[in-house]
Parts: sequence; structure tokens; C-alpha cells
Amino acid sequence: MPHHMRFAAAPVAIFLLVLLGLVHACRTDSAWAQTVRQKSGAAGAAKPAPVVHYGTDDLPEPVREMREAILTAVRSGKMDDLRIAVELNEIKPIIAETPTPDPIQHWRQVSADGEGREILAILGQLLDAGYTVLPIGKDLENNRVYVWPYFAEMKLDSLTPAQEVELMRLVPGAAFRDMKQTGRYTHYKLGIGADGTWHFFIR
Repeated sequence: MPHHMRFAAAPVAIFLLVLLGLVHACRTDSAWAQTVRQKSGAAGAAKPAPVVHYGTDDLPEPVREMREAILTAVRSGKMDDLRIAVELNEIKPIIAETPTPDPIQHWRQVSADGEGREILAILGQLLDAGYTVLPIGKDLENNRVYVWPYFAEMKLDSLTPAQEVELMRLVPGAAFRDMKQTGRYTHYKLGIGADGTWHFFIR
């Protein structure tokens, strides 16, 4: 190939590599979303009761750091402060059934107060609740996902009185009654990977 043609081909090759990378990232994000929906929150399926943890002593350091980044925004009461936690991720957390370009704006729109403070309150409640750990993903070294609250991973027809009180602290009374009838937790849940990636905050 002539010397000048090799130089002309270089930008094209670079463009194709970038395009392939973007396609791979989109496929990875889509596959992750499907995995989360299949393995997380399927409380009606037959499976062992989740192991419940409280506090932060058993959390890996990256998970503690992401949790604290989220709670920093909760304590400030400012939705824009939550952008720091969102942008710590290479890929935005799953927050809705369809892709959401700006999570902060989305949370403002779905929040009852219009400013996102209801969402911040929910985040604070979830991260103060008990959590459980799920094996999700193919990376054996970082395939653990820490899920708040643990109710998202259990059937609700055999709660202890103490657990019922915990659940009532997270959801309104009417929602609690509906969940008890169906045996499924249907409120918000949040997942952070062992490497500190904020994977999802969905209903």
C-alpha cells in the first residue's frame, strides 16, 4: 500500500474501533439489565431465604465508598449532589425500563415534590435498611451485588413481626398490605457491585 494511503486509512480504522467499542458497551449494558431483572427481585420464585446483613462492617471498601457518596447527597438534600455518585460509574445505573439520558432530571420528574427530595429520602431509607448479597455476573472476582433492602429477595408471606415493622418503615401502609397479599416486594431496590459500581435503583 502506498505510504500516503496508509495514513489516510488510519483515521478510518480508529473510527471503526471506537464504533465497535460503543456497540459492545450497549450490548453489555443491555445484558446486565436483563440479568438484573431475571435474578433480582424475583421474590415469588422458590429459593432459600436471603442472608440478611446490617450496617457496613461486612461491606467491601468500594461498596462503602459508593454508599457514602449516595448518602452524602441524601444528607445535603440537594439532588444535584447525587450526580457525583452517578458519575463515578462508567455506565449509568439502571433506573427505569427504558434508557434514561439524565438520571437527575428523571428523579426530579418522578419525585412527588418535583425537586427530587422524595427520591433522596427513599435512598436514605434503603441504605439504612438490611441488605443481602447476590451472585450476579460472570466476573468471579467481582460478581457479588449488594442489594438493599433484603425484602426484594424474599417472599413476604412469612415475615416475623420485627421484619414487618422494618418493611412498614420503608413503604406506605397501603403498599405494605398489597405486598403482603401478593408475597412480593414492589417498592424501590438498589444494587451496588463488589467493585463499587452502582448497578441499579429501580422498582
